[in-house]
Amino acid sequence: MSDQQSTGAVVLTGAAGKIGAVLRDRLRDRKGGLILVDRVAPPGPFAPHEHPRTVDLTDFAATVAAFEGAGAVVHMAGIPDEAPFADLLEANVLCTHHVLEAARRHGITRVVLASSNRAAGYYPNSHVTGPLDPVRPDGLYGVSKAAVEALGRMYADKFGLDVTCLRIGSFEEVPSEARHLATWLSHRDAGGYVLAALDGAPEPGRFEIVYAVSGNARRFWELTGAYSPVDDAAAYAGEIPDAAAAFDPDAPQSGGFAAPEFTLPHLP
Repeated sequence: MSDQQSTGAVVLTGAAGKIGAVLRDRLRDRKGGLILVDRVAPPGPFAPHEHPRTVDLTDFAATVAAFEGAGAVVHMAGIPDEAPFADLLEANVLCTHHVLEAARRHGITRVVLASSNRAAGYYPNSHVTGPLDPVRPDGLYGVSKAAVEALGRMYADKFGLDVTCLRIGSFEEVPSEARHLATWLSHRDAGGYVLAALDGAPEPGRFEIVYAVSGNARRFWELTGAYSPVDDAAAYAGEIPDAAAAFDPDAPQSGGFAAPEFTLPHLP
């Protein structure tokens, strides 16, 4: 492991976003500091080891410059929901390519990418979906995240990066609907998955897809990887309407996100 990899800062893209704000708090004590990257300036105040950099990741040269001094990357920037495909291609696929290529050019081998459970959201509730199952996107957003995973795999295979793709579940402070009994990802567990992906010596060429989901008793995703989640949405079942109702075994795991009506407004 090089000096840069062992002591360099962690780049956190999307640092001003919903997930980025939580991860910033979890990563602020990492050795080497934290480079906060977003199109808008993350809110202050900043700790001495935090380095905010306002960057549009569609600008490749600016992305490369922002990664100077980094030893690892946690890429959380992007469009987090259904949108016109051209927008998703730019924000999710092109920008991920820029991030991976910037990492390669700087000799940064460890990269954590934000994927989504919706890359395989069309599997039915009765199926325990794992990272080795073929992708089954529930919409255009899911397609863009499947492409993110493919880029990560290519950079691991071809250029020796150590890449972890986190298929993020329903990231909420507390679960609020019946589907969340299976899909909820707590703030605490989100930080745990990212820290686990960053720990240990990088393994050149390693590629892993991990479902980032809390330890929900009703989950339908396989738990793999180094982190064991500690929270369970069942603790909030008394506050969730229809929590006692059984899931339709044939319905898609992504629920309403899989409905044609969710994607139709974004088609040409």
